[in-house]
Amino acid sequence: MNILDAIRDAFGLLLSGDDVLWQIVWISLKTTGLSLLLAAPLAVLGGYLLASHQFRGRRLLIGLVQVSLSMPTVVIGLLLYLLLSRQGAAGSLQWLFTQKGIVAGQVLIALPILLAFTLAAVQAADRRIAETAITLGASPWRVMWTVLYETRFGVMAAVMTGFGRVISEVGCAMMVGGNIAGETRTITTAIALETSKGEFAQGVALGIVLVLMALLINAGLMLVQGDAHAARGSQ
Repeated sequence: MNILDAIRDAFGLLLSGDDVLWQIVWISLKTTGLSLLLAAPLAVLGGYLLASHQFRGRRLLIGLVQVSLSMPTVVIGLLLYLLLSRQGAAGSLQWLFTQKGIVAGQVLIALPILLAFTLAAVQAADRRIAETAITLGASPWRVMWTVLYETRFGVMAAVMTGFGRVISEVGCAMMVGGNIAGETRTITTAIALETSKGEFAQGVALGIVLVLMALLINAGLMLVQGDAHAARGSQ
């Protein structure tokens, strides 16, 4: 099959509403969305605390967060596989080759990104925001909410970047999920499988979906950045 035939058949699958193809897309969106819902609150809270509090070991912890950004996802998948296997410390959970296992891996992938971006956003915020809130008698939680609201564009950019990173990774999803049809087969693992079989139509169709998602994420980031510049310009 040449590339033109593959592209034609791919659009045919997309337009026909192929159940298998859209089930794969749904599994990817479901696991990615759930992992971000779990990771985002922890990461945003952690990023704020790292940026606004001084404590022993803070610089080391920030360094570890930054180093973990470059951790290969396949290594995360390997460590999680060993942890969740029958002989592993968490084998009793029986999460290996399940969507829960994929979500666990995606949370580990997303956390450093969300932490680092939130940390950068809060550190770049005007210190007078927190100082003014404290002067007005705001509680620590109210101060945190005020600062995070003022840095909401940076936090939103962190979530969007985390979504793009998680939904496009393949190593961890393959190792922990097992690429089981109808259960743990995601967009990226399905593309890898179909390409290895020489069946390019579904792989190309899923690739188109993934590219469209990437374009939407980038458009969202540009919109957020534009709103941030507009907000700063109006002050």
